[in-house]
Amino acid sequence: MSARTFEVRHVVWDHPDADRLRRAQRAELDERYGCDDHEPGAAPTAEDIAVFVLARDATGAPVACGGLRMLDVAGPPSAEIKRMFVVPASRGSGVASVVLRALEDAASERGVRRLVLETGTEQPDAVRFYEREGYSEIPLYGPYVGSELSRCFARTLD
Repeated sequence: MSARTFEVRHVVWDHPDADRLRRAQRAELDERYGCDDHEPGAAPTAEDIAVFVLARDATGAPVACGGLRMLDVAGPPSAEIKRMFVVPASRGSGVASVVLRALEDAASERGVRRLVLETGTEQPDAVRFYEREGYSEIPLYGPYVGSELSRCFARTLD
């Protein structure tokens, strides 16, 4: 399956398919970490997610999602990538890169110059993905400072 077989659309945070994917992500992370207390800081909400995208495969099935939370920090305008998730059956298909590019484009359109994100120590697949996509590991920031389960990454947009 090539990346061209995916349709990515902006949706509202509480879109039913987006909600299902986010719940699947949380369940997978709960299993990986052995608990439901593995996310430092405030969970994203409809009020603080500026952009949420949903990818569908050629059959119309929702297979991936991701969002942007705008950050109020010193320096260049920044946003945090939140709730990136791909259903297991679609991993390796290229859809994660398609969703990430859509989020980067939406960030650029909003004047964002720097994207940051947090992933976890039990998500080596996510670490490899972000490094492959040009994100560099940075010191833990904000609510992740001091977390033994967090790894943070950033990329400056062109």
